[in-house]
Amino acid sequence: MTSEDPSATALPASTSLANRYGGQKRRLGRKGMRNLVIAALLLGIGFMAWIATTSATAPVTFKDIGFHATDATQIEVDFQVAKFPGATAKCAVKALDSKFAVVGWKVVEIGPNEPKDGADGGRTTIHRLALRTESEAVSGVVDNCWIVASGH
Repeated sequence: MTSEDPSATALPASTSLANRYGGQKRRLGRKGMRNLVIAALLLGIGFMAWIATTSATAPVTFKDIGFHATDATQIEVDFQVAKFPGATAKCAVKALDSKFAVVGWKVVEIGPNEPKDGADGGRTTIHRLALRTESEAVSGVVDNCWIVASGH
């Protein structure tokens, strides 16, 4: 009689591969595929809504146009502001001396403006601000602009 070791029995090749690499992957059923498509659509719709709302409430942008020192105690700063025509913005304008020290500072309110025909629909307006200085200014720039809530 031959004595065989029960642990030494050979397993079929398909069983041994399944033990080593795992079983066959299950395919996604109809219900799972449908749920995946619905989730992707909802994610896409949510992303588009986010894009639409952030572009509708786009922040204010500004650009320095120039400046003119009228004398040692005053400078005029020219700048443009682009914002939604119905919004109110505030801009901080500063005057600098030759060492880039701030010698004048003012926050100016840019109120709502009338929408107009044109390339940007009246979003861009041009402003001139006379700014008093502590000493002679050699430059005038807009430091920052922001949208303020209505009623403030």
